[in-house]
Amino acid sequence: MITRLLLTFIISLLLANTALAQRDYLTPQEVDLVKEAQILDKRIDVFIRAAERRLIVINGSAAANAKPLKKESERWGELPTGSRAELVSDIARIIDAAIDNIDDVSLHDERSPLIAKSLRKLAASANSIMAQLKPLSAQAKSDAEIASFEQLNEGVQSIMEAATKLPPEVEKKAKKDKN
Repeated sequence: MITRLLLTFIISLLLANTALAQRDYLTPQEVDLVKEAQILDKRIDVFIRAAERRLIVINGSAAANAKPLKKESERWGELPTGSRAELVSDIARIIDAAIDNIDDVSLHDERSPLIAKSLRKLAASANSIMAQLKPLSAQAKSDAEIASFEQLNEGVQSIMEAATKLPPEVEKKAKKDKN
């Protein structure tokens, strides 16, 4: 009896994850913006904004941001739609894509100054995202939503660990010394 319940639970988790994985986590316009952004830090900016757009939908703050969003929609398209579980999954997958992009650049040019710059941007954004979503993660009820929050948390933890290994910023200190 317990084996049957456990098996049913595992199958439902796999089906929920499969359904979320088949969803495109970026809109077609966002995909185009990612393709256009050939420089790492600009591409990370696109991923960050894409995640923020999902937060706007999750938080229900689109009405408060109506004017800037309308102007932005010409370039970015309409806000993404979906359930909270789908939108959190989108954010987790966007974070994973940003990590993959940073990793890819570091494999090809580990001395690139854009790696640290991009990682710092991503860490600050990921920290903000988690602060906004943490209260909602405690309210997660469905297996799919719980799995989405766990995936997001793993990605953010990975970013934070990598960011703590970065050397101190030198550019800002050098600019201050010149003044």
